[in-house]
Amino acid sequence: MARTVHVLNGPNLNLLGKRQPEIYGRDTLEDVERNLRALAAEHGVEIGFFQSNHEGALVDLIHAARESADAIIINPAAYTHTSVAILDALHTFEGPVYECHITNVHKREAFRHHSYVSARADGVIAGFGIDGYLMCLRRVVSQLGW
Repeated sequence: MARTVHVLNGPNLNLLGKRQPEIYGRDTLEDVERNLRALAAEHGVEIGFFQSNHEGALVDLIHAARESADAIIINPAAYTHTSVAILDALHTFEGPVYECHITNVHKREAFRHHSYVSARADGVIAGFGIDGYLMCLRRVVSQLGW
């Protein structure tokens, strides 16, 4: 397997840059992907980049990553706070998992303070805007010695 990281994005992130820019900023998901691919190229890493508004599709992507990825970076978005299914799927993945949030979820509504995904994540980045994805990728590269 090549050096591969799957980046999974949950519901409504397809509207990044358009939906509530006062909270999430004006950068788009395409900006996230472009920035990640540029950094990944510097380290000889392949990026699988995915977004779905459907919980089951994200579970399927995590299952597929077991055979095709060395690490997962996931921004589960609203599923962070609700999805035991995503947590259970992540428990089947043997590589590192990093949870990424564009906003500081702990500074927001109380229901956003709990993350099911954090129970499996090797690290959590929150509140650094789209730069958080790059921080996660840098950690994967460091941790796996790439």
